[in-house]
This record gives sequence, structure tokens and C-alpha cells, in this order.
Amino acid sequence: MVSLVPIILFLHFILSLFGNAQGALTFNVIKFGAKPDGKTDATQAFLRAWSSACTSRVASTIYVPKGRYFIRSAEFRGPCKKAIKVQIDGTLVAPMDYRALGNPGYWILFIQVDRLTVVGGALDAKGEGFWACKTSGQNCPVGARSITFNWVNDAKISGLTSINSQLMHLVINSCKNVKVSNVKIIAPDLSPNTDGIHVQSSTGITITNSIIKTGDDCISIGPGTRNLWMEKIQCGPGHGVSIGSLGRDFNEDGVENVTLINSVFTGSDNGLRIKTWARPSKGFVRNINYRNIVMKNVENPIIIDQNYCPNNQGCPRQTSGIKISQVTYQNIQGTSATQVAMAFDCSPTNPCTGIKLSDIKLTYLDSRKAQSFCKNIGGTSGGVIMPENCL
Repeated sequence: MVSLVPIILFLHFILSLFGNAQGALTFNVIKFGAKPDGKTDATQAFLRAWSSACTSRVASTIYVPKGRYFIRSAEFRGPCKKAIKVQIDGTLVAPMDYRALGNPGYWILFIQVDRLTVVGGALDAKGEGFWACKTSGQNCPVGARSITFNWVNDAKISGLTSINSQLMHLVINSCKNVKVSNVKIIAPDLSPNTDGIHVQSSTGITITNSIIKTGDDCISIGPGTRNLWMEKIQCGPGHGVSIGSLGRDFNEDGVENVTLINSVFTGSDNGLRIKTWARPSKGFVRNINYRNIVMKNVENPIIIDQNYCPNNQGCPRQTSGIKISQVTYQNIQGTSATQVAMAFDCSPTNPCTGIKLSDIKLTYLDSRKAQSFCKNIGGTSGGVIMPENCL
């Protein structure tokens, strides 16, 4: 008679290594050699866990237990056979020396992966040294975005906290159907180029219930963005929610069907901003909807700037070719930190059209009368409009 003991022990070993839940596998990074001490390089352990999950013939979970895990630049590449969930209960820590991430432009990269879920955890990018290098004018590396999703489809990102990214915190590029929820992004208000969430060349993206406090745009929206839904965003400090800058290149894809509702801006440099270079372009911005927004001491609550020309290089004496149309502002209330609460500085060769204002109530420093500015713009208004309508 064959003894079952060795077989049972072997099965227990397999289950302890991978786990099992309704046919799904769990790959614990500690089983692949990662140590949660914040010092031992865990990069290869994470990559080995990813390789096992990516080649699995059943849906799987990569599990990161509590603790701190030292990670260098890491690329998690697909395509993978089945859906993968990355459950992070710990904190991923970047090298203290900002030069250690080199020049790939990313810290953590997911690329060409479908049906990906990233849940929980924190990213501590330790960007302070890189910011100091940039502000001092030294010869610095290109810098790293904390977590990037390139060509990722049908993904969910929830419960993630990103701290002190060198550059942008979370980037969604060339993706379809990605849901971002309950993320928290934190960096000092003077940290350069630390955009919270950047979306470009993507469609079907939703961002909800998120808190963003950073040194650049809370959410930046680049060329080729379509069908973007943002809801319940808390922004500030930061540079607001910005479409653009657009029109840097002549042959540039447009932005359309973007909605932001039920959100609050606190102490940010801008609120609702559309920004384009003052140079020729085939691009466009259309069908943009802002609704139910509260401004608290925001410097430029509502702004369209089509004369962006940093350092007066590459664009003097030119005008923006970006065509802005069908932009609706509805129920925007609160306080402006500057006297001009609404500024529409549109292109003289491509005026803004179809701008709609409804129920706007913005005051200057709590109770003083604010002002509006309009140039090269056409549209309609309804309800109470404060400051005085200049359409």
C-alpha cells in the first residue's frame, strides 16, 4: 500500500507557497526572497513573483505583506495569460540616492498588461534629493515617475498612497478602461513637476474619491485623452485640474468628453484650467463639463490660457491653433485668492466657442467683489453669474 503522507506533505508545501482560493494562485513576494526590512534589495524577488503570475494558467494574486520593501526601477511586462491582482499591504521604498533609479523615466512600470488590479499599499519615492538637484540647476538625471501604466487595459487601481515622487506620481498612458479610486497622493507644494495623476492617449478612464496634495497639477490631462470621468476629487495644494498644456506639436491628438463633478479645491494655484501653447496645432478641446465644484481660496478658479509660452521660446508672436469648444461650467462656488476669478484668454485666430456658464458664484477673499476677463470667446450663460459675466 502506497503511503499518502509524502503526497499530503507535498500538497501542504505547494499551498503554503502559493495559496489557493477558488482555483486562484497567490504568490507571496517573501517566498521569492523579498525581505520587509526596507534595506534588502527586493527588486528581483518582485520580478520573479510577477513572472510566475504572468505565466499562470489561472488568475493569480501577487501578495506584498506588511513591511517596507526596497525596490529599484522595475518593469512588470505583459501580455500575461490570465488576470493578475497585486495586493500591497506594505510600503515600496525607492533608493535614497535619486541617481540610483538611472534614466529610464520610471520607478515602477506596468506595460502591455490586461485585466490588472492594484490594491492598497504605499509608494515612498524619496524624491527630495532629486527636487534639490533640479532647483539647484545641477546636471540631474531625467527623473522617475513613481508608477506608470503603459498600454494597460481593463485595470483597477484602488487604495494606493504615493508619497514624494521624483516627477509625476501616477501615469496612465495609452490605456483603455482604467478605474482609479481612493488614492492618496502627497508631495510638498513647492516640489517641481510632481503631478498627481497624468492621463494621456487613453480612453474610458475614471478617477474617483481621491485626495491629491502636490507641487504641480493634481490631475493633468494630455493629448489623446477621451472619455475621462473625474468625481469627488480633493485637490490642493497643487496647480489644479489641468487640460494641457496642449499644442506643443503641430500634429497632436485632441482631448474630448472630459467631466469633473462634485469636487473641492483648497488653496491651489488653479482650479479648472485649460492651457495651450501659443503656436500652430491641429489639436482641439471639446465637450468638457465641470459641475458642482467648490473653490476655497484658489488663485485662478476658472481659467483658459491659450498664450502659454514659457521663457518666450518657440512661440513669440504666434497664436494657438487649439480649437476649444463646448465647455460647460455649472454650479461653481467659493472664493478666489486673486481678484480675477474667471479668466478666458482665448486664441485670436481660433476663438473659444460654445462656452456655457450656469450658476457661478465666486467672491474675492470671502466677501469682496471678484472680476472676470474675456478675450476671443463666445458662449451663453444662465442663472446667477458672479463675478460679472463678460461673455
